[in-house]
Amino acid sequence: MTDKQKVQQVILKEYARCKKDPAYFMKKYCYIQHPTRGRILFNLYPFQEEVLHLFRDNQFIITLKSRQLGISTLAAGYSLWLMLFEKDKNVLALATTQATARNLVTKVQFMYDQLPTWLRLKSVEYNKLSLRLTNGSRIKAASSNSDAARSEAVSLLLIDEAAFIDNIEQTFTAAQQTLATGGQCMALSTPNGVGNWFHKTWQKAETKENSFVPVKLPWYVHPERREDWRRQQDDDLGPRMAAQECDCDFLASGDTVFEPEDMEFYEQSHQIDPVERRGVDGNLWIWEQPDYTKSYMVVADVARGDASDYSAFHIFDIENATQVAEYKGKLSPKDFGNVLVGIASDYNDALLVVENANIGWATIEQILEREYRNLYYSPKSNTDTVESYMNKYEKGNLVPGFSMTLKTRPLVIAKMIEYIREKSVMIRSKRLMGEMRVFVWKNGKAQAQGGYNDDLIMSFATGLYVRDTALKLRQQGMDLARAQLSSFTNLNRRNSAVYSVGNQQNNPYNIDTPGGKEDISWLFE
Repeated sequence: MTDKQKVQQVILKEYARCKKDPAYFMKKYCYIQHPTRGRILFNLYPFQEEVLHLFRDNQFIITLKSRQLGISTLAAGYSLWLMLFEKDKNVLALATTQATARNLVTKVQFMYDQLPTWLRLKSVEYNKLSLRLTNGSRIKAASSNSDAARSEAVSLLLIDEAAFIDNIEQTFTAAQQTLATGGQCMALSTPNGVGNWFHKTWQKAETKENSFVPVKLPWYVHPERREDWRRQQDDDLGPRMAAQECDCDFLASGDTVFEPEDMEFYEQSHQIDPVERRGVDGNLWIWEQPDYTKSYMVVADVARGDASDYSAFHIFDIENATQVAEYKGKLSPKDFGNVLVGIASDYNDALLVVENANIGWATIEQILEREYRNLYYSPKSNTDTVESYMNKYEKGNLVPGFSMTLKTRPLVIAKMIEYIREKSVMIRSKRLMGEMRVFVWKNGKAQAQGGYNDDLIMSFATGLYVRDTALKLRQQGMDLARAQLSSFTNLNRRNSAVYSVGNQQNNPYNIDTPGGKEDISWLFE
């Protein structure tokens, strides 16, 4: 074998290895312009190599990143790898402006220029906005607009700082047709508040409601950064902006009802994926199966089923205020009532609390028709007292369901704020935490930010309010009734009164309840 043939064999093996592994290709042959070190090989950090392989192996990927992690440069290197080793690949780089998108093309061109001749295919187009190779592959820079991707057969849609692009929704929609045939989409950004396409897409990716794979890269994934660096960012940027730029913290445009530190605590310590997802839509999330030694409560918020809001319910372990299941979906009020009866029956005939405002009545009527016996009733008066709950046995003074009024709504929300602040409730749901992130104060009223829902929050808050207020008051009422009846019994005994439990007509323990006459003498056995 001649020396030339040996060299050719080495090149062939090296080419095959580069084609197989983009990380190997970039670490050995791609040079970058480092802001302080100048021209250096792109010697990937472990977290960059892991992200690169995620780029390679997934069609849709959304990356929430801290500043200065080199992820845009990594995306440029991946684009070059794709162009070199695949024919007719069309990479479209989008950003807030054409000049910003051009930076990505410039990074690709710099890496391309430094390649050895046996790797560097000839270019047939080379300018500030594009690079086209002889194999038909190219990268092009464009500012985001509704027509940017409409006429393009896009192989890779690369969106840089996606959270800062105002009209990215239209651009992504326009690109959907070509992406649906096998094209990739990579959306990269630091956070920029909530309500934008990037934030909404990220939230849905976290709960597996879309095709995007979420990748979160806070500041500490970088091996050269320490706590002193992070503290310096607070000094340089201010705590709020540093949380956005370094911690990947989406910041609400209004003041959030729940403190960011409390939400961060729950996300890190309690939030977990459900052990089971039920239903045709997979929207019933379950963390704990029924335990027949426990008492449960199902708390529901009813939607019409055909609009932008959702019907939702939570299941609580009453004793320790733990979220054991959650549903968020679109069902008709009647179907929702049937689902609630079924799930409440499964969880030990749980106390079923359903808001009775507006469309909620249709759901409650279905529950009543099914003769579910443990439905929550509200007093007609808005005053929550022990006496009002003693009226549980006088059906005329109660209405089925939970009455959310102008007076009770702030009390309900305040109760959830208290529980969250004191860390005395177990929250496991990503969906609920997502709603909490965009639950803000507007003109003194707590509500979801525009374009978002608060169905999970309101049903969850109602559950905590009922647990901490209604159930305690009801128990106090029962204790008071027990004391009164016990006193009456002792008086009868002192008077040597003759009493027979079998004589129902004169039985003082035989009281009126919503379900008819009930003998509660067992309370005193």
